Amino acid sequence: MRKIAIIGSGGAGKSTLARQLSEKLAIDVYHLDALFWQPNWVLVSRETQREIQSRLVKQDSWIIDGNYGSTFDLRLTAADTIIFLDIHRVICLYRAFKRVIHYRNQTRPDMGEGCEERFDFKFFKWIWDFPQKRRPALIKMLEELSVEKNVIILSSLKEVRKFKKQNEG
Repeated sequence: MRKIAIIGSGGAGKSTLARQLSEKLAIDVYHLDALFWQPNWVLVSRETQREIQSRLVKQDSWIIDGNYGSTFDLRLTAADTIIFLDIHRVICLYRAFKRVIHYRNQTRPDMGEGCEERFDFKFFKWIWDFPQKRRPALIKMLEELSVEKNVIILSSLKEVRKFKKQNEG
């Protein structure tokens, strides 16, 4: 595992797992949210997103966490390992809500500077809808990629803990 893409619903634990793997494997981590969001929740253009990722994936090793489906092709093609955190939406919603309370009016460590944490109904609805609207296409894509990539699907907190324990330095 030298080029790792971590994907999953909001609140699934992508950034946390990315940070932990970065420490254990001594590989730089890149949070797409931190790279793509400018102050006051202004999203960079899709062209800029592609430029940023094109530069990142050329490196010898990396961990990139985030979804941004329109740019999956760049990092998933370049990755040797894809980790899909397929965590139940109730857990994801709980974590996202907990994050809003914990970081209220502050910028999270894995978010773009000047993007203060806030309650966003649209984001919570995206999390709720993820299993029906996003997951089926992801599973299909991962099945196709699993022929040539190491695809890891973690569907519970227990599986995530076991995976982290197996990958301790």
